[in-house]
Amino acid sequence: MIYDLTLTIAYDYRSAVTDARHSLRVRPRSDRQQAVTDLTLTLAPLPDECIEERDFFGNAVDAVVFHRPHRNLSVEMRARVQVDRPAVELERAPALAELAETAFLHRDSGGEAPMHFLGTSRIVAPLPAVTDYAGPTLAAPGSTGPAILALTRQIKADFAYLPGSTDVRTSVAAAFAQRSGVCQDFAHIMIAALRAWRIPAAYVSGFLRTDPPPGRPRLEGADAMHAWVEAWLGDELGWVGFDPTNGIVAGDDHVVVAVGRDYADVAPVAGTFVTTGRQRTRHSVDMVPIPEA
Repeated sequence: MIYDLTLTIAYDYRSAVTDARHSLRVRPRSDRQQAVTDLTLTLAPLPDECIEERDFFGNAVDAVVFHRPHRNLSVEMRARVQVDRPAVELERAPALAELAETAFLHRDSGGEAPMHFLGTSRIVAPLPAVTDYAGPTLAAPGSTGPAILALTRQIKADFAYLPGSTDVRTSVAAAFAQRSGVCQDFAHIMIAALRAWRIPAAYVSGFLRTDPPPGRPRLEGADAMHAWVEAWLGDELGWVGFDPTNGIVAGDDHVVVAVGRDYADVAPVAGTFVTTGRQRTRHSVDMVPIPEA
């Protein structure tokens, strides 16, 4: 699949921002069976400093600095991305005990090494209720691949997708207790479950193609930034994406932007600024499939 993507993130400040430093993670990755063939990033106002770099996990980061006062900030990313993510034979993944031992003994220390995705991170910590919830599914005999997919579907069935019921400050414990939330919450819950059972698990931010209802035209901005999980299934299969919001394995409808231990590692806009009063933010994504011809 080939997609033309447009991401717009805008901020309105009640009082002028006099100094700001942001790290932007909005550029899709050129790995994980996808390739970026064209990309433009437009900021308004123009930053006084802008440096393109890579973080420890291999995500593209634009480090920007604003010294001049401004009341608004707009970030627009446009890209063409080709995705070719073949189906994975999940049955080829090792059993739980073997996978856990392999991950524990792995000697790779790079940004995608399983060792970085086994322990507590800034948002995800061990939670006995989540561990117990996932136990019967993940500890079942056989390959971990089908077991993780079963957990993905279990979360889809047991949790209600309710935009507005949580926000970026909602804890994993709170989202789990209320059995509702959005994609970010479901990804964090699944990560907590997998890590508790010694399966390396990463948080993925990106885009998901969504189809309009039958008979309805496609709407601009109808898509949104999405979140799902990657689980490490051994040296042979490597990292495989699972989408607990939709109960599926991540496929050609998923475009990866950033990967980290949890949302704190991959937030599209992070940093500090000096102002007073509240701010408002707007966010839209447009993901248009392009015929390969």
